Amino acid sequence: MTPTYSAGSLVTARGREWVVLPESAADMLVLRPLGGSDDDIAAVFPAFEDVKGAEFAPPSPADLGDQRAAGLLRSALRIGFRSGAGPFRSLAGIAVEPRAYQLVPLLMALRQKTVRLLISDDVGIGKTVEAGLIASELLAQGEAKGLAVLCSPALAEQWQAELRTKFGIDAELVLSSTVSRLERGLDLGQSLFDRYPNVVVSTDFIKSPRHRDDFVRHCPELVIVDEAHTCVAADDASGPGSRSSQNQLRYELLRRVAEKADTHLLLVTATPHSGKESAFRNLLGLVKPELATVDLDSKRGRELLARHFVQRKRADIRQYLTKEDGLSDDSLAEKTAFPADRYFKDETYKLSPAYRALLDDAIAYASDRVEAAGAQGKREARIAWWSAIALLRSLVSSPRAASQTLTTRSATAVAASAEEADRLGAPLTSDSADSDTLEGLDVAPGAETDDAGARLAALAERAAGLEGTEHDLKLKALIKHLKALLADGYNPIVFCRYIPTAEYVAEALQGKGGVKATVAAVTGTLSPQQRIERIEKLAEEAGDSLAARRVLVATDCLSEGVNLQHHFDAVVHYDLAWNPTRHDQREGRVDRYGQKRDEVRVITLYGADNGIDGKVLEVLIKKYRQIRKDLGISVSVPDETSAGVTDAIVEWLLMRGREGQQEGLFAVDDLVDAKAAELEKDWNSAAEREKTSRSRFAQRSIHPQDVAREVAAIRDALGSAGEIRTFVRDSLNALGAVLRDTGGGDFMAEVSGAPAGLRDALAPVVGGGAVETGRPIPFRTDPAVGRGEAALVRTDPVVGALAGHVLNAALDTLAEGSRPARRCGVVTTDAVSVRTTLLLVRYRFHLTLPSRSGDKQIVAEDARLLAFQGAPKNAVWLPDKDALALLGAQATLNTDVHFGERTMTRILGQLPDVQGYLESHGEQLAADLDASHRRVREATGEIVRGLRVRAQQPADVLGAYVYLPANTSTGEGA
Repeated sequence: MTPTYSAGSLVTARGREWVVLPESAADMLVLRPLGGSDDDIAAVFPAFEDVKGAEFAPPSPADLGDQRAAGLLRSALRIGFRSGAGPFRSLAGIAVEPRAYQLVPLLMALRQKTVRLLISDDVGIGKTVEAGLIASELLAQGEAKGLAVLCSPALAEQWQAELRTKFGIDAELVLSSTVSRLERGLDLGQSLFDRYPNVVVSTDFIKSPRHRDDFVRHCPELVIVDEAHTCVAADDASGPGSRSSQNQLRYELLRRVAEKADTHLLLVTATPHSGKESAFRNLLGLVKPELATVDLDSKRGRELLARHFVQRKRADIRQYLTKEDGLSDDSLAEKTAFPADRYFKDETYKLSPAYRALLDDAIAYASDRVEAAGAQGKREARIAWWSAIALLRSLVSSPRAASQTLTTRSATAVAASAEEADRLGAPLTSDSADSDTLEGLDVAPGAETDDAGARLAALAERAAGLEGTEHDLKLKALIKHLKALLADGYNPIVFCRYIPTAEYVAEALQGKGGVKATVAAVTGTLSPQQRIERIEKLAEEAGDSLAARRVLVATDCLSEGVNLQHHFDAVVHYDLAWNPTRHDQREGRVDRYGQKRDEVRVITLYGADNGIDGKVLEVLIKKYRQIRKDLGISVSVPDETSAGVTDAIVEWLLMRGREGQQEGLFAVDDLVDAKAAELEKDWNSAAEREKTSRSRFAQRSIHPQDVAREVAAIRDALGSAGEIRTFVRDSLNALGAVLRDTGGGDFMAEVSGAPAGLRDALAPVVGGGAVETGRPIPFRTDPAVGRGEAALVRTDPVVGALAGHVLNAALDTLAEGSRPARRCGVVTTDAVSVRTTLLLVRYRFHLTLPSRSGDKQIVAEDARLLAFQGAPKNAVWLPDKDALALLGAQATLNTDVHFGERTMTRILGQLPDVQGYLESHGEQLAADLDASHRRVREATGEIVRGLRVRAQQPADVLGAYVYLPANTSTGEGA
């Protein structure tokens, strides 16, 4: 008869030991390797394979380690855990080490039966990680079986990569370009969203009514909306074809999704308040309908909002879990290394005589064209207006952009009405803050119309002749300022408005008279994935040397979503954006968590005499910066308000281009001032509202003490940053690696001389070339590492590979090469006054976790240090902190090997006397775990009803270490 095995039992099969999982049946065992991850789970049929019950083998007294053996084995074991027993099911298995402040949205989510959150932390704080933590936890707990991320097409591949690499979630891309292929594989009548449980869906795909309806009917249990502010419009949104109407379509989609009571909804945006209160209220209404109308100044309104809304700026979390947060000490304090601030410098240039003449002639042409079209009708007037703006913006950008615009037909020329002309012209010539419109909008706009070909062709020929630093003094100024940045050790990104400009600038920088740096251009001509590959190639070509310099020339296709802080640390605005939010988006690519520079430099080039740049800089850009400096966060104003200013500037410029119009010029000059005053009034009002709301709606639903308690529990179970750093350094030193400190706790490790087993373990994660050629591996204390670097956190692949090698070598007494960790040891030390035994015990727990999809049965592991004084039969058990302190005990005398073996043999033989205590301790741990799970979900009574935690007996004694007082006659001399 085939024996039966309960969940949590140990069995031996296929030459290794396994833990039996709850999914097992009498005729089929579902097994996870002891200490392994869910990726290694296997099914075994006892009727056809040899399966036996297993007892964990005791340590061998002949295999003694030194004073570091216990600590290294404990750390290696804990790093390898992928199924922690605590209330956060996913944290042990994800490949990212969350900051303590990033746990706040997760704690808020776990207190809700159906998760509805608006996550609005500042740019660069890590909203993607916060959303990913919630997603991985809901999936791990069975609260969701799948997820959908709604985002702009440009960010879809990045979301897919983040979910896969950091959270182990494989999601299918659902884009306009992929949907046909995906639908070909569907069964008759099957929905795309039933076939693929995890999807990243672009907002351009979801615009189709058919796809929109299908998504609403079949969307997964969890929906994450990136840049959620683009999915709502103010109540006074403009008419059909406008961007607001597109927002309205998305809003209707999300409103229908939100009406499904069981759907978890996470809205993510750094700018929830676009400047219009009604749009903000519509956004809140998606989270909870009551929030759309409740009085947010009332206590009830604030408390309701606090349960669903988190919004923090960098100053709020730069120092976290300190005494200033109400904690008793700074033992859990966490410092997040954001750059201190941005250093702004506005650099001017003047037009050369030839360029000045070209611009004057172009302005005169555009002015005449607009004036003549005004007499022909409203449609013709709007076509002429957008053509004029396209011409002026491209001329100010670069000779090449100007030449292309002058020879390209205006997109508005086909418009059948004035409204259609506005719909076609505005996106190509304005700078909307809506990131969903960035794709395809870095092409140079057209200005040619049916009756202007010859005149524009002549201007285009003149523009083409002005390329180069002799006539293009803007380019000359750029090269000068780039050389200064490079000399100061910076690696800048140069942002341009149009593709021809970016290509022209990159060519000039690479050519004679350019800069001594590796240069590359990234524009909308590349797919999102190709852009990432081009950036990685640039970094690789530049090399890892501190002296290596690189320059990236890019359009605004990179101004949102792509994080560039690991490769670049300065921004140059070659072309002024007409919406200051775009400047903030550009700068946010490098000014974010993980940036090693304390000061990010920002240079803004502007023309002193082109008639446009100076006014845009003064009225829009500088005012935006000042508000950001005063509040510590960015404040947007509606696009139409800033557009009113730029329209007035263009009108002023065109009026100046007409002869005999001096009187009208003064009138338009007054209009510019009036529009600027209106903008400043709206902006100050928005800033005041934002300041008030930041104070009124500060995140107070989760107190720092709540976070501190969970952080302490996580570190207790999985290891602290200090423990990981000590483990990596001590293990690498013991294994023959050559270490070199690089400051700030960072170091480099060269492992070519390490044992073959370690080199084989590291090769898949750092590359075989790096291991065999002796290229050092940089280890960083900051978890936000760049390509080719390792973070000193338990979830880093390099740290995991090292821990796996150390653990396997400790368990295999026949392993070749150095074995830093051992399962037992005898140490003579001044740290104890009586004989003290330290046990490293592995506990297994059987958890029943209720969820909306039914009870989930889980087997999880935990490792504990337990210490007692005296003989096992009369053990005096020490507090946990005293047991932990023994890991730092230093040997005072060498211990005689034979005496050590005899001592170890005696202690191991008496361990059955402490079995009762080990079992009772396991039961207490199970009770503590039960309380922890209930505490985290305290606000959702239905979720914790039926929760059970049971310790699997007996526990495994993984290691035993005896500490003898130095005054005992056991040593061989100092």
